[in-house]
Amino acid sequence: MFTLGITQILAWASTFYLPAVLAGPIARDTGWSLSFVVGGLSWGMLVAGLCSPLAGRLIDRRGGRSVLVFSSLMLGAGLTVMSIASSLWLYYLAWSLLGVAMATGLYDAAFATLGTLLGERARGAITGLTLIGGFASTVGWPALAALESWIGWRDTCLVLAAIHVLVGLPVHWLAVPKPPGPEKESTSEEGVPVTLDERSRRLFWLVAGLLTVVAFVMASLSVHLLAALKQLGLPTVTVLAVGMVIGPAQVVARVLEFSIARHLHPSWSARVGVLVSFIGICLFIPGVPWLAFPGAALYGAGMGILTIARGTLPLVLFGPQGYGARMGALARPMLLAQAAGPFAAAFVLSAQGAPMMLLLMATIVAVALGGCFKLPTKPFHDQHPE
Repeated sequence: MFTLGITQILAWASTFYLPAVLAGPIARDTGWSLSFVVGGLSWGMLVAGLCSPLAGRLIDRRGGRSVLVFSSLMLGAGLTVMSIASSLWLYYLAWSLLGVAMATGLYDAAFATLGTLLGERARGAITGLTLIGGFASTVGWPALAALESWIGWRDTCLVLAAIHVLVGLPVHWLAVPKPPGPEKESTSEEGVPVTLDERSRRLFWLVAGLLTVVAFVMASLSVHLLAALKQLGLPTVTVLAVGMVIGPAQVVARVLEFSIARHLHPSWSARVGVLVSFIGICLFIPGVPWLAFPGAALYGAGMGILTIARGTLPLVLFGPQGYGARMGALARPMLLAQAAGPFAAAFVLSAQGAPMMLLLMATIVAVALGGCFKLPTKPFHDQHPE
């Protein structure tokens, strides 16, 4: 778990959090529009969404070690291509390779790997993994900024590529054991096990819908929350301080999940996570500083819990058999939502203003909260159809 957590920090820092530091230097150096540079991440997530079901099925069939090793190779290749990109098509080719790497190496692939290795005992490991991986921005952003200021963005990409090939790849190969045996459960092309009855299939799509909605809101607010708070009239210093609350709140919530609430059914964890996120977003809407700080704490805590539920809900509800395929199938709509969310939120923010954007996000989360109460609180794969 610890070694996978370290490689998760490397993978997230080299993909999802990369543009936050390097987009500006890339745009200034190349003359490309900043929106096109940042759009590379959205393109990468689209590619990841298309590839994730296949990655999940491969983990079920062959185990996670070879898939995670392949992810390290793709991260190295993508970052190498990015370092030499002299035109936009080459830059987007780099993000295409990184998209394949995201599908085979971020949380969903790591969760699936733990599920194939540990079965239903993987819940604690999944929680611990997200706890370590939650430091990706904390570690990644300062490290990327220091490297960029020292050697420039191109050589920074080369250094990252070397780290993935020389550190990440051998760690995945040596530290991730082979699975105990091949999975027996057959799956459809969408990743839904064909042996599930109709009730179970409906539950699968309910879980997929809930997680997709959460991914849409998380991606939208991760990009636009600070701009929305500024538009509401909060001073820049206050806005930055509010933003700094979210990360520690996620970590604290994951620690509580790992220690105190580890025996709580994931359905209840999801309900708590969605509820506190909803309250947090609502506290942002008035644009009052003394409400924004607890709002950030509640929103961050909720999203920290829901990141864990992303892995534990499918495991506990449907069991470990076919878990990789299910995680891959669930990852596709989530990644597509993460790619589309910031663009949709930007349109609402510019056309209707911050209150409307935040109200829309709160409404979407409220719908998800209603759906959460339809989740069973017993392992669904052990229940008999009515």
